Amino acid sequence: MGWDWLPSALDLARFQFAFTVSFHFLFPAFTIGLASFLAVLEGLWLYTGRSHYLDLFRYWLKVFAIAFAMGVVSGVVMSYQFGTNWARFSDQVGNILGPVMAYEVLTAFFLEAGFLGIMLFGLERVGKKLHFLATLLVAVGTLFSSFWILSANSWMQTPAGYSIAADGRFMPADWWAIIFNPSFPYRLAHTVTAAYLTTAFIVGGVAAFHLLRDERNPRTRIMFSMAMWMAAIVAPIQIVIGDFHGLNTLKYQPQKVAAMEGHWERQRGAPLIVLGQPDMATEETRVLFEIPHLSALILTHEWNGETPGLKDVPADQRPTNVPLVFWSFRIMVAIGTLMALLGVVSLWLRWRGRLYTAPLFHRAAVAMGPAGLIAVIAGWITTEAGRQPFTVYNLLRTADSVSPLQAPAVGASLLGFILVYFIVFGAGVLYLFKLFSHSPHDAERGPKDAEPIRTAGITPGPPQLQHHDADPRPQQQRS
Repeated sequence: MGWDWLPSALDLARFQFAFTVSFHFLFPAFTIGLASFLAVLEGLWLYTGRSHYLDLFRYWLKVFAIAFAMGVVSGVVMSYQFGTNWARFSDQVGNILGPVMAYEVLTAFFLEAGFLGIMLFGLERVGKKLHFLATLLVAVGTLFSSFWILSANSWMQTPAGYSIAADGRFMPADWWAIIFNPSFPYRLAHTVTAAYLTTAFIVGGVAAFHLLRDERNPRTRIMFSMAMWMAAIVAPIQIVIGDFHGLNTLKYQPQKVAAMEGHWERQRGAPLIVLGQPDMATEETRVLFEIPHLSALILTHEWNGETPGLKDVPADQRPTNVPLVFWSFRIMVAIGTLMALLGVVSLWLRWRGRLYTAPLFHRAAVAMGPAGLIAVIAGWITTEAGRQPFTVYNLLRTADSVSPLQAPAVGASLLGFILVYFIVFGAGVLYLFKLFSHSPHDAERGPKDAEPIRTAGITPGPPQLQHHDADPRPQQQRS
């Protein structure tokens, strides 16, 4: 046929889902931390009465509104693929993952949606404490959402609490075991912490950009200081959580760990291959630089501990792209190390009284602004590519999960997604950069509300609230 040059429908469906979920994941990775950051800023404003915190709250509230909207839209698009491209998967695991995803909508999305309007537009309409409560509930809603999404994903990695019916469908046997499956606590802690770091480095990068232009702006100094405290405290904690998560993965997904390490043979005292190139044809890794015994020490906490190899399992049960897993893991670890290093340097500069007057450090912070986004995508690739060739680890193969589609149909929809995503979401990202380019200033305004809206030929009347941009702070609190 004329389309024989196309990859298989399976490969195209996998790439389409990888593309849409990677694009989607960028926004929750940012908004989870940003929602909590907004709650902290508003809480500090209420506690201290300092107008600078309210100005920063309104500055980042506009960013949150855009990022949250793009996250919701991209998530809806992604979810439709379960019915179009992965109908067999949905049929096999729907009795387990369907209710879990429904819980996410009922407990998290409704909570966020219910209070988002008050958070965005209600500061002049409701009491300060009620508005702060709405901000807190939106932040809690983002955490609830990550709880259920990561529970579902973790079950696919470490399935538990299920039985298999005569027709091959997975049936729930123990909901507690399903939700709190073996890898879920570690994956939840690792991902949420990564989201907080992602937000911290974006905030820190924006603040550093404005410090390079005006180091005297007190609002810029505040958000840079808060971001660097987060980097200094949370980045080392993330490394410790990552170690626990790695030990859990070693126990339940040894093939994935072997691919991450680039080890083909089971061995004792395995070296850490810092740089190398796994070769799936020859089943060996060409080593460029390694550190003796370090892999065994990290994975088993023993100098001569035994670590798994890819050859422990048949070739058709190994990750289908070992080099991808190998390098994505190293990118994630390298960025995490740089984050921790930047946090340590910030502590030294703070101690020396030079945190706001070190342009070289500020340039490094600007360069590290998108580092969290790159790290979370690299971590997601490590997790998902390392789980292949299974959608449900060791139980349901990816090849048995795809819908009976032809490659041209999947390829056409993939091309459509790519074009629309880069046009629509590209415009949204450019608008975010426009917001970032303006420094926070006195009496910062949040998202506009109470504007007359023309709908279907109906002529709107004057807005009910004439002074919707009025500053709610007492006169003596305004700077």
